[in-house]
Amino acid sequence: MPKSDQGITKDRYMLIPRTIIFVRRGDSYLLLKGAPTKRLWANKYNGIGGHAERGEGVLSAARRELREETGLEANLWLCGTVIVDAGEIGICLYVFSGKPAALGGKSSEGEPQPSKEGAAEWVRYEAVGDLPVVEDLPVLLSKIHTMKRGDPPFSARSFYDQEQKLQVEFEK
Repeated sequence: MPKSDQGITKDRYMLIPRTIIFVRRGDSYLLLKGAPTKRLWANKYNGIGGHAERGEGVLSAARRELREETGLEANLWLCGTVIVDAGEIGICLYVFSGKPAALGGKSSEGEPQPSKEGAAEWVRYEAVGDLPVVEDLPVLLSKIHTMKRGDPPFSARSFYDQEQKLQVEFEK
């Protein structure tokens, strides 16, 4: 369908595709502690991820971001999507989970390499509550912690209420 037939109007979202990845090893997740020089989320823990580039699918973007930020690869699966209400232009966050990939017959569960984005660390699920984290991390991680590969993906939206408190609503 050509752009002229897409129904783009100011009362509808225009969305930027982003990915967030939670690689799991046992009861630990690979989280990125943001570099102290980052404008956003400096020294805070978050999943691995970033923007999908033009011409790139979200799964390819997730794999690329994981390689760029950690040097690791994983077998990823889509857990769900979150529409992040950021005004006229929003974010469509594609949430992935997975396990470290086997490369050449051996596991790639090695140690992640640091990047300009920060340093990735394996963090036990129970320890996440004791860390400085990005605001929506505990909600998303709690949701995917109980999911298994093959479960239907969730759909959610996040926004700030009148008191500027983050709300994440999962559809049923």
